[in-house]
Amino acid sequence: MAVSTPGVTMSKHEQVLILDPPNELKFKGPFTDVVTTNLKLRNPSDKKVCFKVKTTAPRRYCVRPNSGTIDPGSTVTVSVMLQPFDYDPNEKSKHKFMVQTIFAPPTISDMEAVWKEAKPDDLMDSKLRCVFDMPHEQEKTMHELNKVYTCLPGSKGSSSMDDTETRKLMEECKRLQTEMIKLSDEHQHLKLEIGGPWGSCC
Repeated sequence: MAVSTPGVTMSKHEQVLILDPPNELKFKGPFTDVVTTNLKLRNPSDKKVCFKVKTTAPRRYCVRPNSGTIDPGSTVTVSVMLQPFDYDPNEKSKHKFMVQTIFAPPTISDMEAVWKEAKPDDLMDSKLRCVFDMPHEQEKTMHELNKVYTCLPGSKGSSSMDDTETRKLMEECKRLQTEMIKLSDEHQHLKLEIGGPWGSCC
């Protein structure tokens, strides 16, 4: 069953591709490293279809491939890579993706020209929202707090440790502090991007 987007006036045609998943992209934390989820695009028609992927937060994601063609009866798997960030529960549903499609012309010499010359009535699109799933968030937070506590001078965890262990813990503590500052700065920068216009994926 093809996926359509209710209430969208920019597209008069129902989406020809079948998306899997159809409505949302789920990313499972922790988000301290790149998190990848796959989106399958299947072309059930007897015509070649051109597609491209856009998002409201282009600097937050890398998409491979972010555009291309799909032969009749074929499927393309798109990898959506969420870049590391400081997780905020309030951001769960603010990012969106759009898969835009058009039936391919008989010959394609320049893909950009195909999209530039496309008539609005010929465009089809589907939108998906992003879901951030942070498992065992409370346990992870307690674990990080315990690591920092162990680094503090005079804590019970450091009373029986030799110099080598203490030095390792202090280095780990500094690393965590540096990472927290970096993620905080990145978080402030990324807040400016949320809710912006659709942008092409990298």
